[in-house]
Amino acid sequence: MKAVTFQGLHQPLAFETVPDPAPDNGQVVVKVGRCGICGSDLHMTEDPAYGCKHGDILGHEFAGEVVELGREVEGLKTGNLVSVIPLRSCGQCDSCRKGEVQWCEGFGLQGGGYAEFALTRPNQCIKLPSDVSLADGAIIEPLAVALHGVNLSGMKAGDKVLVLGAGPIGLAVAFWAKRMGAGKIAVQDIAPFQQQRALDMGADAFVIDPQDPTGSAERALGGKADIVFECVGAPGLIAQGVEQVRPRGTILLLGLCTKPDTFNSFAMLSKEVRLVTSAFFTRQEYEQALAALDRGAMEPRQLVTDTISLSETPDIFEGLKQRTSQCKVLIAP
Repeated sequence: MKAVTFQGLHQPLAFETVPDPAPDNGQVVVKVGRCGICGSDLHMTEDPAYGCKHGDILGHEFAGEVVELGREVEGLKTGNLVSVIPLRSCGQCDSCRKGEVQWCEGFGLQGGGYAEFALTRPNQCIKLPSDVSLADGAIIEPLAVALHGVNLSGMKAGDKVLVLGAGPIGLAVAFWAKRMGAGKIAVQDIAPFQQQRALDMGADAFVIDPQDPTGSAERALGGKADIVFECVGAPGLIAQGVEQVRPRGTILLLGLCTKPDTFNSFAMLSKEVRLVTSAFFTRQEYEQALAALDRGAMEPRQLVTDTISLSETPDIFEGLKQRTSQCKVLIAP
């Protein structure tokens, strides 16, 4: 099959031919229909913390058609269209039964979407309703990530919400916050590329003011935020969030920052700020994100700005390492 593979840190991906996957017991082969390029994929090729190895196939936001079943597979048949939960798990333990697959002892991250075919397990496959496309199936994962963060934040109807970062996760946070009754939502970024998209996704204001990020956000919200969602993963943004949140407010971390960061703990302590981290999502949240699309929510579909072929992927992937007007690019193998 054709695939796009990791070659090494700071090196472009390669478009090449690799062996077709063969399912073992309890595995299925999915013909990839759409796969999203995630910001974490970009970071994986630049940061040793992710542990990528030569020949790895990236891509964890994908949907496709079940084309081959291994032995002892139940609940699926060839021809099923599925979105793949990219959290590998046993499917049998207490955590898996509760839908909290990220705490399974067999937990691991599922890649493989930058290819014509990918191996996965049946408990990771969510069947797509007839009105949900494969492109929709490929954006469920970032929607679920954002939903998990909003749920963990304790956001209440009427809250003032500040979202730092207008990437797909930040925009999805704005979508869920609006849907769940936030009183006012501001999205803050250092570039204007996603301004209209942020407003379309549910933001009431889009803030660009690197010289006065705290004051500009406060003016946009009409006061300090009840909740600040950090959706970038850059050093310094926790400290900025401490300035921007109200006393006894919440900072919710969704951005993946692999570099050391510092902040003034006294400033945080003096305001009794609650700092909450968010990792992955539950199965129920994944299904809730799918249900929103199935019920006709159009805003998340605006995340997709381009669809490309596998052969185009290495060049476009490199281009995405520089900030552009693209939001979510899908690969159509």
